[in-house]
Amino acid sequence: MPEKVLIVEDENSVAQAIAYTLSQEGFDTEIASDGRQALDAFEASRPELVILDLMLPGLSGWQLFTAFRRQRDVPIIMLTARTEEADRVAGLEMGADDYVLKPFSMRELVARVRTVLRRSTRTGEGPAPDMLQAGDIEMDMGSHEATVRGQAVSLSPKEFDLLTYLMQNGGRVRTRDEIVATVWGEEDYLDQRTVDVHIRWLRQKIELDPAIPVHLITVRGVGYKFVE
Repeated sequence: MPEKVLIVEDENSVAQAIAYTLSQEGFDTEIASDGRQALDAFEASRPELVILDLMLPGLSGWQLFTAFRRQRDVPIIMLTARTEEADRVAGLEMGADDYVLKPFSMRELVARVRTVLRRSTRTGEGPAPDMLQAGDIEMDMGSHEATVRGQAVSLSPKEFDLLTYLMQNGGRVRTRDEIVATVWGEEDYLDQRTVDVHIRWLRQKIELDPAIPVHLITVRGVGYKFVE
């Protein structure tokens, strides 16, 4: 059964072009041109992924992002004409799985859609433990849920994969290149600062004091490591 992608975009030509391209690649697509349509479509069709334009009439993309995540932890790729780095960082810090700036190539967008879906639905090759535990952090690999100091913590698919990867390599430094290759896949165009953004957001969720992390440690000039 084809994976469903909800396209939330008020520029009809852009929305139709995305829908046509993804349909040619085997995806089932639906278009919503404003916030109300998007909320209705999200609830009715339960998409596997959302492509979300930030500049929308009525409800903004930021408001829709929050509304979507309250319902389900669905992967979301943000789409916008804004070029300010602050907007991109803000989107990633909110938990977006990727961020695409207009204008963009359809080939690039398809690659990002495939990568995000692959990372969010990956079950792994061969047997894997149902639970991953290190210190006061527990990761349920089956349900994709995380618990920190006995409290449930909401992680985006990328955050979950990143924390899992670092925990599985506990005590060993992983470079940004290694993290990008494993967590994001083969995306040469990915800005490595995305790793720093996700690390910072993970610290806000799992560290007692994000300013003085004890689990997610920066090894200056190299990368990051997880310490139990």
